[in-house]
Amino acid sequence: MARDMNAGVSDLGGCQIESTLQLLDGKWKGVILHHLLKDDVLRFNELVKRLPSITHRMLSKQLRDMEVAGLVARTVYPVVPPRVDYSLTPLGRSLEPVLQAIGRWGQEHLVAVAEASASSSERPVGAAAIMRSAA
Repeated sequence: MARDMNAGVSDLGGCQIESTLQLLDGKWKGVILHHLLKDDVLRFNELVKRLPSITHRMLSKQLRDMEVAGLVARTVYPVVPPRVDYSLTPLGRSLEPVLQAIGRWGQEHLVAVAEASASSSERPVGAAAIMRSAA
């Protein structure tokens, strides 16, 4: 079931950051938007090839959510076999600087995040942490 995006804005007290993140929530939406920014128009199976670990059901759901939000346009051609193209709307295309900024941040900082995560996994947790601090 699709969410009402306007209801989300009022539920969050008008916080634009949270509202924007709601539009991009999920593992796949940012990646789908990235591919549509690069290639303008893609068919469903082309997206499946570019995202080999996504299920058809999940891809359909993510595309449907973005279509409801006004980010993606779905064009159905009356041919056999059916042909459906996906492209970004002007609203979806306006997310390009946001996605580029996220990509730059990832290039600059993901190594540090991985190192911090690895070092925190070496720290004892739970009972082992309590025993170590008591000693």
